[in-house]
Amino acid sequence: MRVLITGSFGFVGRNLLMACKTRGDDVTAIDLHNGSDAMTFFLGSRIQREHYDLVLHCAAYVDGRRGIDGSPAHMHSYNTMLDAAMFQFALRHRPGRVVYFSSSAAYPVAGQGPDATEPLCEGLIDFSILLAPEASYGRVKLHGEQMAADVRAAGVPVTVLRPFSGYGSDQSLDYPFPSFIARAKAREDPFDIWGSGDQLRDWIHIDDIVAATLAAVEQGIDGPVNLCTGVGTSFYHLAVMMAKIVGYRPVYRHLNDRPAGVDYRVGDPTRLYEFFTPQVGLIEGIQRALMA
Repeated sequence: MRVLITGSFGFVGRNLLMACKTRGDDVTAIDLHNGSDAMTFFLGSRIQREHYDLVLHCAAYVDGRRGIDGSPAHMHSYNTMLDAAMFQFALRHRPGRVVYFSSSAAYPVAGQGPDATEPLCEGLIDFSILLAPEASYGRVKLHGEQMAADVRAAGVPVTVLRPFSGYGSDQSLDYPFPSFIARAKAREDPFDIWGSGDQLRDWIHIDDIVAATLAAVEQGIDGPVNLCTGVGTSFYHLAVMMAKIVGYRPVYRHLNDRPAGVDYRVGDPTRLYEFFTPQVGLIEGIQRALMA
Protein backbone atom coordinates (compact mmCIF):
# COMPACT_ATOMS: atom_id res chain seq x y z
CA MET A 1 0.00 0.00 0.00
CA ARG A 2 1.28 3.49 -0.85
CA VAL A 3 0.76 5.68 2.23
CA LEU A 4 1.23 9.41 2.77
CA ILE A 5 1.67 10.50 6.41
CA THR A 6 1.76 14.19 7.33
CA GLY A 7 3.12 15.21 10.70
CA SER A 8 5.20 12.02 10.66
CA PHE A 9 7.49 13.29 13.43
CA GLY A 10 4.61 14.01 15.84
CA PHE A 11 3.31 11.67 18.50
CA VAL A 12 0.52 10.03 16.49
CA GLY A 13 2.29 10.41 13.14
CA ARG A 14 5.53 8.69 14.10
CA ASN A 15 3.70 5.78 15.71
CA LEU A 16 1.57 5.34 12.60
CA LEU A 17 4.75 5.58 10.52
CA MET A 18 6.35 2.72 12.47
CA ALA A 19 3.20 0.59 12.15
CA CYS A 20 2.92 1.16 8.40
CA LYS A 21 6.60 0.40 7.80
CA THR A 22 6.33 -2.74 9.94
CA ARG A 23 3.55 -4.09 7.76
CA GLY A 24 5.54 -3.28 4.59
CA ASP A 25 3.80 -0.17 3.26
CA ASP A 26 5.56 2.22 0.86
CA VAL A 27 5.44 5.37 3.01
CA THR A 28 5.96 9.02 2.11
CA ALA A 29 6.64 10.86 5.39
CA ILE A 30 6.05 14.62 5.48
CA ASP A 31 7.21 16.70 8.44
CA LEU A 32 9.12 19.92 9.08
CA HIS A 33 11.63 17.89 11.09
CA ASN A 34 12.72 15.96 8.00
CA GLY A 35 12.82 19.06 5.81
CA SER A 36 9.40 18.74 4.20
CA ASP A 37 6.34 20.89 4.83
CA ALA A 38 2.80 19.54 4.50
CA MET A 39 1.37 22.87 3.34
CA THR A 40 4.00 23.21 0.62
CA PHE A 41 3.50 19.58 -0.40
CA PHE A 42 -0.27 19.95 -0.76
CA LEU A 43 -0.16 23.31 -2.56
CA GLY A 44 2.58 22.13 -4.92
CA SER A 45 0.89 18.86 -5.76
CA ARG A 46 -0.77 20.09 -8.96
CA ILE A 47 2.18 18.83 -10.98
CA GLN A 48 2.48 15.55 -9.09
CA ARG A 49 1.02 12.32 -10.41
CA GLU A 50 1.59 9.96 -7.48
CA HIS A 51 -1.43 8.03 -6.33
CA TYR A 52 -1.73 7.18 -2.64
CA ASP A 53 -3.85 4.35 -1.37
CA LEU A 54 -4.04 6.04 2.03
CA VAL A 55 -3.46 9.56 3.39
CA LEU A 56 -3.00 9.82 7.16
CA HIS A 57 -3.26 13.53 7.95
CA CYS A 58 -1.63 14.08 11.35
CA ALA A 59 0.04 17.45 10.72
CA ALA A 60 -1.23 20.33 12.85
CA TYR A 61 -0.04 23.08 15.15
CA VAL A 62 -1.08 22.13 18.69
CA ASP A 63 1.66 22.52 21.35
CA GLY A 64 -0.45 20.96 24.10
CA ARG A 65 -2.68 22.80 26.57
CA ARG A 66 -0.35 25.79 26.55
CA GLY A 67 -0.67 26.16 22.79
CA ILE A 68 -4.45 25.64 22.74
CA ASP A 69 -4.99 28.41 25.28
CA GLY A 70 -2.01 30.62 24.42
CA SER A 71 -1.94 30.86 20.60
CA PRO A 72 -5.56 30.65 19.40
CA ALA A 73 -5.22 33.02 16.42
CA HIS A 74 -2.20 31.26 14.92
CA MET A 75 -3.65 27.82 15.67
CA HIS A 76 -7.01 28.61 14.10
CA SER A 77 -5.73 30.24 10.92
CA TYR A 78 -2.82 27.88 10.18
CA ASN A 79 -4.62 24.62 10.95
CA THR A 80 -7.71 25.62 8.95
CA MET A 81 -5.57 26.49 5.92
CA LEU A 82 -3.58 23.26 6.28
CA ASP A 83 -6.71 21.09 6.47
CA ALA A 84 -8.22 22.90 3.48
CA ALA A 85 -5.04 22.36 1.45
CA MET A 86 -5.06 18.65 2.33
CA PHE A 87 -8.68 18.21 1.27
CA GLN A 88 -8.05 20.10 -1.99
CA PHE A 89 -5.15 17.72 -2.60
CA ALA A 90 -7.50 14.79 -1.97
CA LEU A 91 -10.05 16.13 -4.44
CA ARG A 92 -7.39 16.54 -7.12
CA HIS A 93 -5.56 13.24 -6.65
CA ARG A 94 -8.31 10.95 -5.36
CA PRO A 95 -6.44 8.76 -2.84
CA GLY A 96 -7.98 5.45 -1.85
CA ARG A 97 -8.87 6.83 1.59
CA VAL A 98 -8.09 9.83 3.77
CA VAL A 99 -7.97 9.68 7.57
CA TYR A 100 -8.77 13.00 9.21
CA PHE A 101 -7.91 13.23 12.89
CA SER A 102 -10.45 15.45 14.56
CA SER A 103 -10.47 15.71 18.36
CA SER A 104 -12.58 15.31 21.46
CA ALA A 105 -12.14 19.09 21.71
CA ALA A 106 -14.75 19.37 18.95
CA TYR A 107 -17.51 18.40 21.41
CA PRO A 108 -19.64 21.24 22.82
CA VAL A 109 -18.44 22.49 26.18
CA ALA A 110 -22.04 22.33 27.40
CA GLY A 111 -22.20 18.93 29.06
CA GLN A 112 -18.54 18.96 30.10
CA GLY A 113 -18.95 20.82 33.37
CA PRO A 114 -18.16 19.63 36.91
CA ASP A 115 -21.53 17.87 37.29
CA ALA A 116 -21.38 16.02 33.96
CA THR A 117 -21.70 12.23 33.99
CA GLU A 118 -22.79 11.28 30.46
CA PRO A 119 -20.12 10.04 28.03
CA LEU A 120 -19.74 12.09 24.87
CA CYS A 121 -21.27 10.22 21.92
CA GLU A 122 -20.65 11.04 18.28
CA GLY A 123 -24.23 12.19 17.69
CA LEU A 124 -23.80 15.16 20.04
CA ILE A 125 -22.20 17.03 17.16
CA ASP A 126 -25.00 18.00 14.80
CA PHE A 127 -23.87 20.29 12.00
CA SER A 128 -27.40 21.62 11.60
CA ILE A 129 -27.35 22.89 15.22
CA LEU A 130 -23.76 23.61 16.15
CA LEU A 131 -22.89 24.27 19.78
CA ALA A 132 -19.65 25.93 20.88
CA PRO A 133 -16.67 23.54 21.18
CA GLU A 134 -13.65 24.15 23.41
CA ALA A 135 -11.39 26.97 22.20
CA SER A 136 -10.17 27.68 18.68
CA TYR A 137 -8.69 24.20 18.38
CA GLY A 138 -12.14 22.64 18.70
CA ARG A 139 -13.56 25.04 16.09
CA VAL A 140 -10.76 24.12 13.67
CA LYS A 141 -11.63 20.45 14.05
CA LEU A 142 -15.32 21.15 13.45
CA HIS A 143 -14.39 22.96 10.22
CA GLY A 144 -12.24 19.98 9.29
CA GLU A 145 -15.09 17.53 9.89
CA GLN A 146 -17.39 19.62 7.71
CA MET A 147 -14.79 19.66 4.93
CA ALA A 148 -14.37 15.90 5.34
CA ALA A 149 -18.10 15.38 4.83
CA ASP A 150 -18.08 17.53 1.68
CA VAL A 151 -15.06 15.72 0.24
CA ARG A 152 -16.64 12.36 1.02
CA ALA A 153 -19.81 13.47 -0.75
CA ALA A 154 -17.62 14.35 -3.76
CA GLY A 155 -16.47 10.74 -3.95
CA VAL A 156 -13.27 10.54 -1.86
CA PRO A 157 -13.52 8.08 1.07
CA VAL A 158 -12.72 9.91 4.32
CA THR A 159 -12.50 8.45 7.82
CA VAL A 160 -13.04 10.93 10.69
CA LEU A 161 -11.62 9.93 14.07
CA ARG A 162 -12.00 11.80 17.36
CA PRO A 163 -9.16 10.80 19.70
CA PHE A 164 -9.62 11.52 23.39
CA SER A 165 -6.59 11.81 25.72
CA GLY A 166 -3.95 9.82 23.87
CA TYR A 167 -0.80 8.98 25.79
CA GLY A 168 2.34 6.88 25.57
CA SER A 169 6.00 6.51 26.43
CA ASP A 170 7.36 8.82 23.72
CA GLN A 171 4.99 11.77 24.07
CA SER A 172 6.15 15.39 24.37
CA LEU A 173 6.33 17.00 27.79
CA ASP A 174 3.86 19.60 26.49
CA TYR A 175 1.16 17.09 27.47
CA PRO A 176 0.04 16.09 30.99
CA PHE A 177 0.67 12.34 30.95
CA PRO A 178 4.42 12.47 30.12
CA SER A 179 4.83 15.46 32.44
CA PHE A 180 3.33 13.43 35.28
CA ILE A 181 5.56 10.48 34.39
CA ALA A 182 8.63 12.72 34.57
CA ARG A 183 7.55 14.06 37.99
CA ALA A 184 6.94 10.56 39.30
CA LYS A 185 10.29 9.27 38.04
CA ALA A 186 12.02 12.21 39.73
CA ARG A 187 9.93 11.63 42.89
CA GLU A 188 8.98 15.28 42.91
CA ASP A 189 7.45 16.46 46.15
CA PRO A 190 5.28 18.44 45.92
CA PHE A 191 3.77 16.91 42.79
CA ASP A 192 2.31 19.72 40.67
CA ILE A 193 -1.10 19.38 38.99
CA TRP A 194 -2.61 22.09 36.81
CA GLY A 195 -6.06 23.12 38.04
CA SER A 196 -8.09 21.38 40.71
CA GLY A 197 -7.03 17.90 39.60
CA ASP A 198 -10.67 16.81 39.46
CA GLN A 199 -10.86 17.16 35.66
CA LEU A 200 -11.81 13.78 34.21
CA ARG A 201 -10.15 12.52 31.03
CA ASP A 202 -10.53 9.38 28.93
CA TRP A 203 -6.96 8.06 28.56
CA ILE A 204 -6.27 5.86 25.52
CA HIS A 205 -2.84 4.41 24.77
CA ILE A 206 -1.11 5.33 21.51
CA ASP A 207 -0.90 1.64 20.54
CA ASP A 208 -4.70 1.50 20.61
CA ILE A 209 -5.02 4.74 18.65
CA VAL A 210 -2.77 3.32 15.93
CA ALA A 211 -4.46 -0.09 15.88
CA ALA A 212 -7.95 1.45 15.83
CA THR A 213 -6.96 3.78 13.00
CA LEU A 214 -5.65 0.96 10.83
CA ALA A 215 -8.68 -1.20 11.67
CA ALA A 216 -11.00 1.63 10.61
CA VAL A 217 -9.12 1.93 7.31
CA GLU A 218 -9.19 -1.81 6.65
CA GLN A 219 -12.92 -1.99 7.33
CA GLY A 220 -13.80 1.19 5.43
CA ILE A 221 -15.23 3.01 8.46
CA ASP A 222 -16.19 6.59 7.62
CA GLY A 223 -17.07 7.69 11.14
CA PRO A 224 -16.96 9.93 12.97
CA VAL A 225 -15.70 7.54 15.62
CA ASN A 226 -14.46 8.28 19.12
CA LEU A 227 -11.09 6.78 19.97
CA CYS A 228 -11.64 6.30 23.68
CA THR A 229 -12.18 3.74 26.43
CA GLY A 230 -15.31 5.06 28.12
CA VAL A 231 -13.45 5.24 31.45
CA GLY A 232 -12.75 8.57 33.12
CA THR A 233 -9.72 9.11 35.37
CA SER A 234 -8.99 12.46 36.99
CA PHE A 235 -5.62 14.16 36.83
CA TYR A 236 -5.35 13.77 40.61
CA HIS A 237 -5.95 10.01 40.50
CA LEU A 238 -3.58 9.67 37.57
CA ALA A 239 -0.86 11.30 39.65
CA VAL A 240 -1.68 9.10 42.65
CA MET A 241 -1.51 5.95 40.50
CA MET A 242 1.91 6.93 39.16
CA ALA A 243 3.34 7.81 42.57
CA LYS A 244 2.01 4.56 44.05
CA ILE A 245 3.66 2.48 41.31
CA VAL A 246 6.95 4.34 41.85
CA GLY A 247 6.60 3.85 45.60
CA TYR A 248 6.30 7.26 47.25
CA ARG A 249 3.59 9.52 48.69
CA PRO A 250 4.08 13.17 47.70
CA VAL A 251 2.01 16.21 48.55
CA TYR A 252 -0.14 17.16 45.54
CA ARG A 253 0.05 20.87 44.76
CA HIS A 254 -2.77 22.30 42.65
CA LEU A 255 -1.77 25.19 40.38
CA ASN A 256 -5.07 26.93 39.83
CA ASP A 257 -3.53 29.72 37.75
CA ARG A 258 -2.55 27.29 34.96
CA PRO A 259 -4.75 26.20 32.01
CA ALA A 260 -6.85 23.22 33.06
CA GLY A 261 -9.41 22.61 30.29
CA VAL A 262 -12.96 21.37 30.77
CA ASP A 263 -14.05 19.44 33.85
CA TYR A 264 -15.36 16.32 32.11
CA ARG A 265 -14.25 14.69 28.88
CA VAL A 266 -15.08 10.99 28.69
CA GLY A 267 -16.07 9.34 25.41
CA ASP A 268 -18.73 6.83 24.45
CA PRO A 269 -16.85 3.91 22.81
CA THR A 270 -19.94 2.16 21.38
CA ARG A 271 -19.12 2.87 17.72
CA LEU A 272 -15.44 2.04 18.26
CA TYR A 273 -16.33 -1.33 19.79
CA GLU A 274 -18.09 -2.29 16.54
CA PHE A 275 -14.68 -2.83 14.94
CA PHE A 276 -12.00 -2.46 17.63
CA THR A 277 -11.56 -2.86 21.39
CA PRO A 278 -8.69 -1.05 23.18
CA GLN A 279 -6.15 -3.48 24.61
CA VAL A 280 -3.84 -1.41 26.84
CA GLY A 281 -5.23 -0.58 30.28
CA LEU A 282 -4.15 2.58 32.08
CA ILE A 283 -2.08 0.77 34.74
CA GLU A 284 -0.19 -1.11 32.02
CA GLY A 285 0.31 2.12 30.09
CA ILE A 286 1.73 3.85 33.15
CA GLN A 287 4.06 0.94 33.86
CA ARG A 288 5.34 0.96 30.28
CA ALA A 289 6.03 4.70 30.44
CA LEU A 290 7.81 4.45 33.78
CA MET A 291 10.08 1.72 32.43
CA ALA A 292 10.88 3.58 29.18
